[in-house]
Amino acid sequence: MIYIKNDDNRPQFNLALEQYVFDNLDQFDEIFLLWINEPSIIVGKNQNTIEEINLDYIKENNINVVRRLSGGGAVYHDYGNLNYTIISKSKETSSFNFEAFSQPVIEVLAKLGVQAEFTGRNDIVIDGRKFCGNAQYMKKGKVLHHGAMLFDTDLNVLGNALKVSKDKIQSKGVKSVRSRVTNIIDHLEEKITVEDFKQLLLDHMFEGDKEIKEYKLTEEDYDNINKLMEERYSTWEWNFGESPEFNISKAKRFTAGKVETKIDVEEGIIKDIKFYGDFFGGGEISTVEEKFKGVKYKEEEIEKVLDSIDIGYYFSGISKEEIIHCII
Repeated sequence: MIYIKNDDNRPQFNLALEQYVFDNLDQFDEIFLLWINEPSIIVGKNQNTIEEINLDYIKENNINVVRRLSGGGAVYHDYGNLNYTIISKSKETSSFNFEAFSQPVIEVLAKLGVQAEFTGRNDIVIDGRKFCGNAQYMKKGKVLHHGAMLFDTDLNVLGNALKVSKDKIQSKGVKSVRSRVTNIIDHLEEKITVEDFKQLLLDHMFEGDKEIKEYKLTEEDYDNINKLMEERYSTWEWNFGESPEFNISKAKRFTAGKVETKIDVEEGIIKDIKFYGDFFGGGEISTVEEKFKGVKYKEEEIEKVLDSIDIGYYFSGISKEEIIHCII
């Protein structure tokens, strides 16, 4: 495993760094990153950004909004939040294994006397309350796993900045997003800083090694990362995107996540379709969307399209029948 040190707090840079490392540093089997963002909302790859955030509050409080490569739901970051990334070459690219990648966090907390456990599809909790959400992106035999840990985050800002849909709150059996999350620091007998915790996690990841093996980013690396940041992660098109004109809208929450469709149908033909949600999946969902254009808005025709794609790859844990229910 190789460690890449990064002290930048700009979410646009940090997400560009993740993608650049994932796409280009193929000489390493495993890469580990730790990073802290300034106040930001990081939205999932397939989410409709404007429906996930409290736009007025975000503008008033100068909170960044940036879209990431992976699926899942929107999360709030600030200087009390610690993010970790593991990039690994993987032979198994059709299923998402969140629990295995979450173990280092659970083990470090155990050393601090805090019992944490993995639960649901991608959460780590303490006493039933979430402090870490995880997401993954897979491509060409590699997996990018990242987790966002609430260490000493301002939970009031988190509650005000995120606009969580009622169906998600109901599915968790709680009254509000604020009531279902917790900070790590509140469970520590001996208080430490987020930087202390960062070092503990880093040491744990390289436990048994004589030294932490580090890759130092070159000037060329930084140039490429900054270019990617400017061309993708700093743009309105990537972070918000155009909402299509539509005359049919459907949404349903499954165990594996929410799927929402907005469809433009004219004279019985699908002219455009967009998939949104906090589901996980590999590849680009636009590849699936393109296959529906020009197809009759009939169940048997939609089924034919779905039979031509690897549903498990694009919609992890969601069946063909469930996708059909989200379209027609």
